[in-house]
Amino acid sequence: MDFNISADLFLAFGICLAAALATVLGCLFVIFSHEPNPRTLAFGLAFAGGAMVYVSMIEIFAKSQASFGEIYDPKKAYIYTTFAFFAGVAALALLDNLIPRPHDMILAENNEAARVKRVGLIATLAITAHNLPEGLATLFATLDNPVIGASLAAAIAIHNIPEGISIAIPVYYSTGSRKKAIIATGLSALAEPAGAIIGYVLLAPFLGPLVFAIVFGMIAGAMVFLSLDELLPTAKRYAKGHETVYGIIGGMGVLAASLILFKV
Repeated sequence: MDFNISADLFLAFGICLAAALATVLGCLFVIFSHEPNPRTLAFGLAFAGGAMVYVSMIEIFAKSQASFGEIYDPKKAYIYTTFAFFAGVAALALLDNLIPRPHDMILAENNEAARVKRVGLIATLAITAHNLPEGLATLFATLDNPVIGASLAAAIAIHNIPEGISIAIPVYYSTGSRKKAIIATGLSALAEPAGAIIGYVLLAPFLGPLVFAIVFGMIAGAMVFLSLDELLPTAKRYAKGHETVYGIIGGMGVLAASLILFKV
C-alpha cells in the first residue's frame, strides 16, 4: 500500500482525534442540560452500531481478505481473514472481561457522593482502556482509505457521546464541578489518539500487506463485538419504541450511501 506518510498520517490522526472529542460533547450534554433524551440516545447508539457492523463486514473484512490475497491464494486468504476476524472478537472480549464496561451508568441517578465519585473514577478508567483499540482502528482504516476511516470515525464518535455522559454524570453530580467533569472526559477521550499513536509506532516498522491484513481482520471483529455487546443492548435498554431497529437500518443505510457516493 502506497501512501504519503506525512500527509496521510496527519489526516488519519486528525480524524481519530475528532472522533475522540465527541466524548467531551457527551459531557457538555450533562453539564448544560437537565437530562439527556433516552429515545434520542437509543437511536444514536443503534445508528452507530449499525454503521459499525456494516462497514466492518462489508469493507474492512474485505480489505483484510484483499491484503491476505496479495500473499496467499484466495482460499487461504479467506481462511486467514476469518481467523483474524475472530481473533479481534476474542481480544475485545478478553478486554471486556478484564475491564468491564460500566453499562448501567448512562442516565443513572446516584445520591451518595462518595460512592458516586468512585463510580466516576471506575467509569473513566474503564472507558479509557476501551478507547485505546478504537483509536488504532480509526487510524489504520483511515490510512488505507480516508472515506472508510471517516465513516468508522463517525460511528465511533456517536458511540463516544454516551460514554462521555456516563463519565460526566457521576463526576459532575458528586463534585458539582463542571471543570472536573470536562477534565475527566477529556482525559478519557485522549486515550483514542494515544492508542492510535502507540499502535502505529509499534507496527510502523512492519507495515506491509500481512500487517494490514491482520490488523484489518482484527478491527472488523473487534468493531462487530463492540456493536453487539455494547451499543445495541444499551440502545435497546433506552428505547421506548422502534428506535433501535430504525437506528440500525439508518446507520447501515447512511454508511452504505456514503461508500457508494465516494466509491472510486
